[in-house]
Formats: sequence, C-alpha cells, structure tokens
Amino acid sequence: MSNDRSYLDQLQDYYAQHRVLPSYATMAGLLGLKSKSSVAALVARLKLQDFLEVTPDKRLKPGGKFFERLLADSVRAGFPSPANDTQHDMLTIDEYLVERPSQTVLVTVKGDSMIDAGIHPGDIVAVEKKPAANVGDIVVAIVDNEFTLKYLEREKGQFVLRPANPAYPIIRPTGSLEIFGVVVGLVRKYK
Repeated sequence: MSNDRSYLDQLQDYYAQHRVLPSYATMAGLLGLKSKSSVAALVARLKLQDFLEVTPDKRLKPGGKFFERLLADSVRAGFPSPANDTQHDMLTIDEYLVERPSQTVLVTVKGDSMIDAGIHPGDIVAVEKKPAANVGDIVVAIVDNEFTLKYLEREKGQFVLRPANPAYPIIRPTGSLEIFGVVVGLVRKYK
C-alpha cells in the first residue's frame, strides 16, 4: 500500500502522454507488478480512493481525484524560510479555477495590453461567461464585433475598457459594448 502513491504518479504520467489509462497487462509491466491479481488489487484500492473509475464498458478512466496535485505550503518570494515536510492538501486546478464548468471557457491571450495586470501573451485565462460585470473586473468584451480583454471601467456615466499598458488607449465604444465574460483565473506555462 505504501507504493500506491508512486504507482498513481506513474499512471498519471502515462495518462498525460497517451490520454488513456493502460490495460491491466500494460499496467503490470509499467509498474513492475508480477501478477494480474496485484494489478487488480491496486486498481481496487485506487477506485476506493476515487483516483480511478470504471466506464460502463468496463474500461478504466480517471476518477474525481485523479487530477489532484499536491498543494505545498506557501513559499516566500522574499527571504528564504525553513522547509518542512508536513502533510499537504491536494488540489485540482479545474476545481480551483472553475466554479461553473458549463459557463467557463479558456482563452489564450494575444497581445500585451494587459501586461501591467500580470496577463502576458500566451497566458490562458479562465473566463466565466456572463452578460454583466462589475466596474474593475477584467472582462472579455465584444466591441464592434471584435473581442478584447480589458478592465471594465466607468467614465462620465459610460462604460469604457481600460488596458493595463500605457502604450494602449482606453476604448470608449461608440457602438455596442457587450460583455462576453469575466476573467476568474489565469494559467501560465513557463518553458
């Protein structure tokens, strides 16, 4: 049982590479297990912990906790602090960023008009689709049939879209302004 975390890590890596879970025979070879009964026992334990599930046609699929990641203690960005090896919580990125899955889309950012808000080209923002937003929200708006990512602000009683980069002008719509959604999170991958 103490190896279950290691086995799960290997299954997660396999899934990330192949987008399917391995068969029992492949799993035995991958994990170094000697018998099909050892694989079956491991699968049963992982199912009990909600890491694996079985589809109606009896195939393995990721369970509700399969995509959880270790949430380590906070790390200081200033002076170093002592490291500790305590028990950590688990976190699923989707669960953390997405409150309403049916209303949330991921959008890749192009351009640098929001760079001073910490939103860079290539970032992926989680946007909850809704037709209204509050002043100060970062929104995806539709202005003259074009999408843009900006702060929603009010100026002289009218809504405007303010960039977070002084190289860009404030957008003062002369035609229609439609809110597509509000940014609720951001993901950045460092290379």
